[in-house]
Amino acid sequence: MKTIQYTLADGIATITFDEEGSQVNTMCEQWQRELVEVTAQVLKDKEAIRGILLASGKNTFFAGADLKATMRLTPADGPRVFQEIEQTKKCFRTLETLGKPVVSCLNGTALGGGWEVALVGHYRIAVDHQRIQFGLPEITLGLIPGASGITKMTRLLGLMGAQPFILESKLFGPREALELGLVHELVPDAQALRPAALAFIDGHPEAHHPWDDKNYKMPGGTPANPKVAGMLAVAPAVLKQKTRGLYPAPEAALAAMVEGAQVDFDTALRIESRYLARLIVSPVARNMINTFFFDMNAIKSGQSRPPRAEKYKPQKVGILGAGMMGAGIAYVQASRGVATVLKDVSLDKAEAGKAHSAKLTQQRVEKGRMSAFDQTALLSRISASGSVDDLAGCDLIIEAVFENRELKARVTQEAEPLLAPGGFFASNTSTLPISGLAKASAHPEKFVGIHFFSPVDKMKLVEIIRGKQTDDDTVARAFDYVQAIGKIPIVVNDSRGFFTSRVFGTFVMEGAAMVGEGIPAAVVEQAGLQAGMPVGPLAVLDETALSLSVHVLDQTRADLRAEGGTYIATPGELLVERMVKEFDRNGRAAGAGFYDYPQDKGAKKTLWPELQALFGKPGVSWDMQDLKDRLLYRQAVETARCLSENVLTSVHDANIGSIFGIGFPAWTGGAMQFIYGTGIEAFFARAEALAARYGPGFVLTSRVKDAILTHRPSW
Repeated sequence: MKTIQYTLADGIATITFDEEGSQVNTMCEQWQRELVEVTAQVLKDKEAIRGILLASGKNTFFAGADLKATMRLTPADGPRVFQEIEQTKKCFRTLETLGKPVVSCLNGTALGGGWEVALVGHYRIAVDHQRIQFGLPEITLGLIPGASGITKMTRLLGLMGAQPFILESKLFGPREALELGLVHELVPDAQALRPAALAFIDGHPEAHHPWDDKNYKMPGGTPANPKVAGMLAVAPAVLKQKTRGLYPAPEAALAAMVEGAQVDFDTALRIESRYLARLIVSPVARNMINTFFFDMNAIKSGQSRPPRAEKYKPQKVGILGAGMMGAGIAYVQASRGVATVLKDVSLDKAEAGKAHSAKLTQQRVEKGRMSAFDQTALLSRISASGSVDDLAGCDLIIEAVFENRELKARVTQEAEPLLAPGGFFASNTSTLPISGLAKASAHPEKFVGIHFFSPVDKMKLVEIIRGKQTDDDTVARAFDYVQAIGKIPIVVNDSRGFFTSRVFGTFVMEGAAMVGEGIPAAVVEQAGLQAGMPVGPLAVLDETALSLSVHVLDQTRADLRAEGGTYIATPGELLVERMVKEFDRNGRAAGAGFYDYPQDKGAKKTLWPELQALFGKPGVSWDMQDLKDRLLYRQAVETARCLSENVLTSVHDANIGSIFGIGFPAWTGGAMQFIYGTGIEAFFARAEALAARYGPGFVLTSRVKDAILTHRPSW
């Protein structure tokens, strides 16, 4: 057999999962077939067996489902998938109900289907190591645990207790698993697993799961319990508020939990299988698996990183500008052990920036998530300074000053000479072309864009921008630096607005254009939410500051005039310009934008009442599907344009960047996967219809279409 090894010696049947040619064990088709064979052999050997060990021949225990095979499924495969899931569960139940003790020897991580394999064991022993993780992350991939995970976790922890681990995909380590009763024993290393397992078998000649005991009662009670029923009555509404009906997996998981809790164990397993069989062939699951597994792994493995022999981590990094961005970068770096010099025009301003880290760490200390000792250690890594001389010897300096070309040039020339030999310089600009900023550098080949997102401590994405002269070594070191501080790097080539800011601009300006067409602002915001964006386009414009958008517009006009060209502003940009220059509505920070922001902190913001009077049009009508499509298609079209212009060089950077940087809906799998998930021809046709009604922002040129076709996935 190629995925499972079976041995029987001294009454101990050892089932070792060891998939040939793979770094991890998966529930591939070969494994499913061989599990049936092994189970049949166990039945034959039943009288000679006194205990069964489940073990792994890999560094990890079991990785879960074969997601590559999942990507090839179509809706027509649903009935076959259901039968395969049921067959696997039949094998599990055969082993569990044999009357012999089954011990899971968890030498490493077990996630998804891997944790469900682990749950076959009546007794679970794990190596006590902080890097080992257990849990059921299927919801994050648009799936549900379907190999008995929902049924067993609900019966082990109760309906309420299991929800974080099923509906929120909360992972846990060996020690938490022990506290929860999900693991029964910890051992110091893998070598200690077998002796501990044999000791359990010697002391327990018979074993069964709790739910197979006639006296079993579900922890916390079933839905028949009034307290449980009361909480479950509101659970679907709370869930729908979070998913907006766009993510079927959490709703299916909750249904499987509740329905399964009201029937016998084997019926609950079939309920679980039916829900999974429907989900696993759905477009949403396909989209999310593609992006959150395959695209994310492509980035983690460095597919966007230029070749460089050694991994790089700077020992000392300087930050120019202690405002919101600079202070945020300093905190993230220090939390990852990087010595940081936070420099501003005065020591007082630099200290105010450092106070941001003190505030964030104090919140963690008060919640018990950080010790006072660790807080002190983190803050000691940040040196606030008003003197440029303190930047001497930095391996990397990042300027995070205001978006003004002259200011950025001045601080670059002032600080760059203080870099350590071989060091490099980065700009945190969100819109200004890196090649232009690099003109102020004495070493443009060592000048790169490292674009963080706000708030830095929460936003996972960092956009690395390669200028025309930036060399591969600098891009690779920037990539390694971003990973070293726990962020997700994407690599793009230089252009105005790069990728994320450019595409983000199309979203908010399309929303502003709708207001200019007379569509009520409340309807525009609702369209954004119903499409799956985190917030509506007008609220986002307020947060990022309308005045900043106008500043960028003015800068773009000036730059193109200097180059002998003319910039034609979009209807959305012209409306935002009026909001700022004519009505003095500058955004949330100024207390007035598309929304009014009351001074009372307890009061909620409300849309500015004058919007309808200023921009409303009598008799205007709209189609909500058109509005939702405009917001999503406009971003997807612009992303495809970035791909065609070589601003983006990979689909995985496009998908991950659009979700984590812009908030493109996760159910789509990202801006490019939205195109492929819709179907290329269907997307082309819909974009053409939108272009005919709403303008050139939706036009797909032959060059853009070619880029879409060239980069389509090969599933």
